[in-house]
Amino acid sequence: MEWYQLTNAAQIDSPAIVIYKDRIRDNISLLKTMIGDIQRLRPHVKTSKTAEVIQLIMEAGITRFKFATIAEGEMLGMVNAADALMAYQPVGPKIVRLLELVQKYPHTAFSCVTDNAEAALAISNIFAGQGRRLPVYVDLNVGMNRTGIKPGLEALVLYQYLNTLPGVVPVGLHAYDGHLHDTDMAIRKERCDTAYAPVAALAAAITNSGLPQPEIVAGGTPTFPVHAAREGITCSPGTFIFWDAGYAANLPEQPFQWAALVISRVISVVDEQHICVDLGHKSVAAENPQPRVQFLNAPAAEPVSQSEEHLVLKVADAAQYPVGTVLYGVPKHICPTVALYEKAYVAERNAVIANWRIIARDRQIII
Repeated sequence: MEWYQLTNAAQIDSPAIVIYKDRIRDNISLLKTMIGDIQRLRPHVKTSKTAEVIQLIMEAGITRFKFATIAEGEMLGMVNAADALMAYQPVGPKIVRLLELVQKYPHTAFSCVTDNAEAALAISNIFAGQGRRLPVYVDLNVGMNRTGIKPGLEALVLYQYLNTLPGVVPVGLHAYDGHLHDTDMAIRKERCDTAYAPVAALAAAITNSGLPQPEIVAGGTPTFPVHAAREGITCSPGTFIFWDAGYAANLPEQPFQWAALVISRVISVVDEQHICVDLGHKSVAAENPQPRVQFLNAPAAEPVSQSEEHLVLKVADAAQYPVGTVLYGVPKHICPTVALYEKAYVAERNAVIANWRIIARDRQIII
């Protein structure tokens, strides 16, 4: 029996997401071997969005995390994570919600990023109004051109300005280089080093100005091996926990295992070479071109069309896939796929033994 096949699949309605507990543990163990000091790890929780998975990470001695939504932050507070960095600049009502997180979960040290004086002042005003001072990181634009301020004099001035505000305290720099995902590791490392150089220079300028040495939180999964080799840099991989078909193909130097699959069933045999399964846009991340899923037990199946509830596949012989056949698929992009499901089925030894709520898939839990 293949590792992914479930002896009790007949009890699981489809489409569904199944996570393989032993493989999750293996991925956590592998991650720890790839860095000298596990205190430098700050995994992003956007992939799993599941409290029980975070607890498995914490059981392995990793206590610091990164998150993007208030719900993800609340999940971390609920499991008493020691440290949680919101890698998303809060504006408007999110500032108040972040304050409420800080108030409700005192065992978790929350922080956030900011990239401009106006947003920083708004954060400071709200926290100072409650007699608090929130740790903040300056979010740097190192080439992704999504958020952040370019490292340089303007960023230094912003960092110094943060130190004058009553409701925040600057503690570090955040440099996400998600645009770097070259398959050739040598090229990726060269581009990563080039993007990182002005970050290191900025950190030196901050200490030279008399402020404490800033913590540098750098990279995601693609550049994790590069930043892990730098002394003292905090690293924030996320997808490692489940892995997916996209990263498996593009990042061959990282041998993580697939630990989350979508299962679907053949619901109709169209003709001799076409079948239809119940894996539509609502069940697997649809932002990428096809193929959006790689079926382990139908590797040659080619997607023909997809709609909200259906996926039509071309196969060599449809007779091999009668109605009711269970297909096990590796999503190309696991993170948004997980967010499509309310719960994940948990498998051990080829059988589903439990289900875990994907608690942070929603925008709000309590706060």
